[in-house]
Amino acid sequence: MQITSPTLVSQAAPPDVREVIAVYAFFPASYLNSLGLPPMIFLLNYPLVFFVITLALLWIASRVGAYFRKQSLDDEGHFSLILGATLTLLGLMIGFTFAMAVSRYDQRKGYEEQEANAIGTEYVRLDVLSAAKAAELRALLRDYLDQRILFYTSRDSELLRQARAKISQLQSELWSEVTPSVSAQPNPVSALVLSGMNDVLNSAGYTEAAWRNRVPIAAWILLISIAAFCNFLLGYRAQRKTSMLLLVLPISLALSFFLIADIDSPRNGVIRVDPQNLESLADSLRPH
Repeated sequence: MQITSPTLVSQAAPPDVREVIAVYAFFPASYLNSLGLPPMIFLLNYPLVFFVITLALLWIASRVGAYFRKQSLDDEGHFSLILGATLTLLGLMIGFTFAMAVSRYDQRKGYEEQEANAIGTEYVRLDVLSAAKAAELRALLRDYLDQRILFYTSRDSELLRQARAKISQLQSELWSEVTPSVSAQPNPVSALVLSGMNDVLNSAGYTEAAWRNRVPIAAWILLISIAAFCNFLLGYRAQRKTSMLLLVLPISLALSFFLIADIDSPRNGVIRVDPQNLESLADSLRPH
């Protein structure tokens, strides 16, 4: 059986938002190509930067609409109907996108729990093997568990690169160590050990696949386009004395986009999956 660990693209958090915006504005090609990320993915990986950029974009859209506005509209009723329909569509799009982000967050939490259950179950099943082999495999499982916790908690790209290499190495060692032992005792009970190790290795792949399962870029582009159009229409209709109110909708929408992007960003967001189950399991497996 060949175990392949999916490659997870990750980046270290920037020292501050201003630096990231400057890099993105002046060196987009060199910097983003070095990360292997398209610009949109880069922005979504840093929700605070995404908030600043979307706020500026939506405010500019409202100001452009205000620039083209007229003193009076020829058909106020039809314009109000169009504006209301567009805002309704925007609200639905935000709701659907938020639901997509939350479902992906729940999926990541579910796979963290499954991974902890798989490792804990396999740790107990090793009693079937000889005492020496069980002790050796349990030591490898504890090391593997520590690396999986590091995968969840670290934001440093170099640490994550080292953790992925170590995880891949430990996966190969675990499989190569358990296979001969089970083959030497071909019975249904020892087969459970092999099946349990397969679950341990597969659960890591499922977790990393879930971390790459993000809200589609096309959905973001459509959402931001509709939001910009709504702000344009609002600016077009606004009176000059209410120009300061043109900031209300851009700020509200930018905050909504920030929340969605933060939930959808598995590593760099404020709302992240805390490996509570893995950490609790690690504490229980440490020798006392």
